[in-house]
Amino acid sequence: MQQLEREKDDTDPAALCCYGLLRADNAQMLLRFVEGRPVSQVTTDYLSWVSAELAQQGKQVLLLVWDNASWHVSKAVRAWLRAHNRAARKAQQQGQAAVRIIAYWLPVKSPWLNAIEPQWVHGKQAIVEPTRKLTADEVRERVCRHFGCAPSEPLKQNKQL
Repeated sequence: MQQLEREKDDTDPAALCCYGLLRADNAQMLLRFVEGRPVSQVTTDYLSWVSAELAQQGKQVLLLVWDNASWHVSKAVRAWLRAHNRAARKAQQQGQAAVRIIAYWLPVKSPWLNAIEPQWVHGKQAIVEPTRKLTADEVRERVCRHFGCAPSEPLKQNKQL
């Protein structure tokens, strides 16, 4: 591997953000890329999408194991989780499909406790091109192919927040 320099006229983003959920029940990944940086609003958009996906499959509860990234532990995300869980519990009591989310935050600097971390490492190794820099589209396509996920529309940051 060699470090490749970014071309001056390169219009691709310097980095890509991807949210992922490794399912313990079937080892599948639920992935969504993000336009921009990971922030609380995008995190809650991702959780809402995951909840809808799992509810369609008849799931009722998601145990979410998370690191302490600022966009995971923010006041906005915690407030969203509380409100979401109240609404999900009420919907379930009325016989509707809904998923409650139980968040478990890992101790700081303990990635070995999170089962998704080795998946990210293997994914990065599987998609890398040692002799050239991949375009953002190539990275997205290779990540989706590696994890067996259908490409989805990237989550967008609400610039008004």
